[in-house]
Amino acid sequence: MATPLTAPRLVAALKAEGCAVHEVGGWRTNNRNHKGPWGPVHGVMIHHTVTGPGTDVVELIYHGHSALPGPLATGCITKDGVVHLTGNGRANHAGGGDGDVLNAVIGESYGTYPPATHEHDGSAGAVDGNARFYGWECENKGDGKDPWPREQYLAMVKATAAVCRAHGWGHKSAIGHLEWSDWKVDPRGFDMAGFRRDVADALALPAGRWEGEDPMPQYVNLGVAGEYELAPGAWDSIEFTTEWTDETGHHATGGSVFARGPARFSGTVSLQIDGLPTGAVVQARMSEYAGDEHRADHPIHEITGTGGGSFVVLPLTKRLASGRSMRVRLLSQAPVPVTVANAVLTVLVWKET
Repeated sequence: MATPLTAPRLVAALKAEGCAVHEVGGWRTNNRNHKGPWGPVHGVMIHHTVTGPGTDVVELIYHGHSALPGPLATGCITKDGVVHLTGNGRANHAGGGDGDVLNAVIGESYGTYPPATHEHDGSAGAVDGNARFYGWECENKGDGKDPWPREQYLAMVKATAAVCRAHGWGHKSAIGHLEWSDWKVDPRGFDMAGFRRDVADALALPAGRWEGEDPMPQYVNLGVAGEYELAPGAWDSIEFTTEWTDETGHHATGGSVFARGPARFSGTVSLQIDGLPTGAVVQARMSEYAGDEHRADHPIHEITGTGGGSFVVLPLTKRLASGRSMRVRLLSQAPVPVTVANAVLTVLVWKET
C-alpha cells in the first residue's frame, strides 16, 4: 500500500532509471479522479495498445475515444522506447479485476504467476483496478506477431522498475492486464514471468544500470613466474608476475591487483603450497584497496597442510565499487616458512560505469 507518486517524483524516478521521458502537455492534471479514488496504489499494470501504423497512439492514450474517455494509462511507451506521460492519477486502463490477484500483488506472495483471475469489469466480485495500479500502455498491435523492439522492451522494464523502486516494491508488484481480468489477453508477444525476472534484475542494480543483458565479460589470467617463500605471521599480497591475458588492462605485470572498480568479477585462484606441515594452515582472502591503502577484507579460506604439496582452488566473486581495487592475500600460520609453488588466477570481469 502506498500513496501515489507526485508528478515531479514520477518524472524523477523515470529519468533516474534511464528512461527517455516525454511529458505530454497537460498530463499533470489529466486524470479521472472525479470518478473515483486514486490510491492507495499497489502495483504497475502492463498493456498493449492494439494499434498499428498510422495511429497517433500517444494522442489516443491521452484523450481516449468515444467509448472510453482518457487518460487510458499513466503513460504510453512507444516502439522507439520513449515513455510519454499521459495521465497523473486515476486512468481508464485496468477496470475491474480479481481481489485474490490484488491481495497476492499487495503481499508479493505468489510464485511464478499470480493466482488465476476469475473476475472482470462488471462481474459480481470485481474490484476497481483503476484506483490501485499505475498503467503502461505499450504500442503494439497485440496480435502476438507484432515485434517488441529492444529499445521499447527496455523502456517498459525500466519504467516499471522506476515505479517499483520509488515505492520500495519488488518485481511481483508488476502484472499484465491478462493476469487481472479474465476478459483480457494483453500483453501478447512476451511472457509476464520473464518480464518480472527482468524487472527483478533491474531492481537488483542501482537505478539506471540495467540494460537487459550483461555486456561481454573481459578475461583475466595471471600467475606467478616462479615459486617464492611465504614467511609466517603476516598477510602478504600475491604478486602476479606472469600476465597471460588481461583484457581489462587493470593489472600491470609484477603487480598484485587483478581487478579495479567499478566492476563485477567471478573466477578462481588455484594455489599450490609446498612445505606446509600436516595440519598447519595458510589462510587466503580477498582484500580491497584504495590506491595503496588497505580498506576492507573479505571472508577467509583455509589451506590445510597434507605433509607434501597442498592444493586448493578458491572462489573469487565480488562487486567492486569505484576507486577500489582487489588483491589476494595469504597468511601462513605454519611454524616454518613455506613455499608458494604456484598461483594461477582466472576471472571474468564485467566493467561497470
